[in-house]
Amino acid sequence: MSDRMGLAAVLAAAEDAAPVDSLDVVARDLRTRFGARYVSFLFVDVVGRRLLRVNDMSGDSRGDRTERVPLAGSGLYDKVLRAQSLVQVEEDGQGQRVLAPVTNRGDTIGVLELFLDAVTEDVLAQVEEAAHALAYIIVTDRRFTDLYHWGNRTTPVSLAAEIQRQLLPSAPSCDAAEFALAGALVPASDIAGDTYDYSLDNNALHLSVTDAMGHDVNASLIATLVVNASRGARRAGADLVEQARQMHQALLEHGSSTFATGQLLRIALDGSRALLVNAGHPGPLRMRGGSVEEIGLRVDMPFGFPRQGSYQVQELDLRPGDRLLLYTDGVQEREAEAVDLPGLLLQTAAEHPREVVRTMVTAVADAYQGLPPKDDATVLCLDWKGPRTGAGRPDA
Repeated sequence: MSDRMGLAAVLAAAEDAAPVDSLDVVARDLRTRFGARYVSFLFVDVVGRRLLRVNDMSGDSRGDRTERVPLAGSGLYDKVLRAQSLVQVEEDGQGQRVLAPVTNRGDTIGVLELFLDAVTEDVLAQVEEAAHALAYIIVTDRRFTDLYHWGNRTTPVSLAAEIQRQLLPSAPSCDAAEFALAGALVPASDIAGDTYDYSLDNNALHLSVTDAMGHDVNASLIATLVVNASRGARRAGADLVEQARQMHQALLEHGSSTFATGQLLRIALDGSRALLVNAGHPGPLRMRGGSVEEIGLRVDMPFGFPRQGSYQVQELDLRPGDRLLLYTDGVQEREAEAVDLPGLLLQTAAEHPREVVRTMVTAVADAYQGLPPKDDATVLCLDWKGPRTGAGRPDA
């Protein structure tokens, strides 16, 4: 009971503090309760390739508050994020180094790291609980400050990239009883207008991937029209045909002879059906029973093509245990065309979708041998676990 009371006190103190001071509130609690000597938090950047360390300012740390840490080859940090479990290591002369994942509903926000003189199973459980509480604190406080947006960025951001990032979901990953999903985007040197989106309601999971024509700010503005038309229709309860129509109409009315390809999916949480609209976009990949295949789809014209009639809603064969991959053509264009998506799906079959998309965008980035990609590369991976009791059925 006292441990729960201590955690409640941390949450209350974080709520009383300014949103930018939440990390220090948690660090102060860990030093007080467990005698932690050094506490830091490491953000995962938006691409999932680097960590940005924020030092505990009110502790004994000295120098610059921040430090960039490559995630690939980082050893313990990579292990914590992949396994989503606490790691304890004995450090010579420094006691015990403890690292805990800071994750909310599948969204890996970062890693909490501290050094302790004495460690017991009870202490480790409380540290893990504090890391879990920190995730909720960050999710709440990032509405009020740019600190957490800054923490996601390890490279400069252009105007086009700023627009594009604001179109993406605030959490790139989500876990639920029926599914687990994750998305990732590697932007081109001059942003090419890719987006992915998802949303969950009482009856259905909504997914989309879009690729706007052009580059730089113009592509981001086209993507803005498409994504917000999609969200507006979805939030108003429109069916898939109407959602696609409104996206199409937004470009006809405001896009100045522009277009965007895309796919819209609506998956009933009761497992009764999965529906899809395909607007000139590459077909998704499905992994089932140890094999991968491209799903054959009827192809409508992209959003914004003036001769497009009513969009077709197609049934998608989706069964519990399936893994579905949606992607944009930047994943397979030019230098990236050698990236073996089916092979990577099989290679990462046992991993969470977070690791699947991280592996894929890393492969795409590596294909350019250190140069910025020439086209945006976006992947959205869904693991369909199966229905829950009492979920409804979405209309077509």
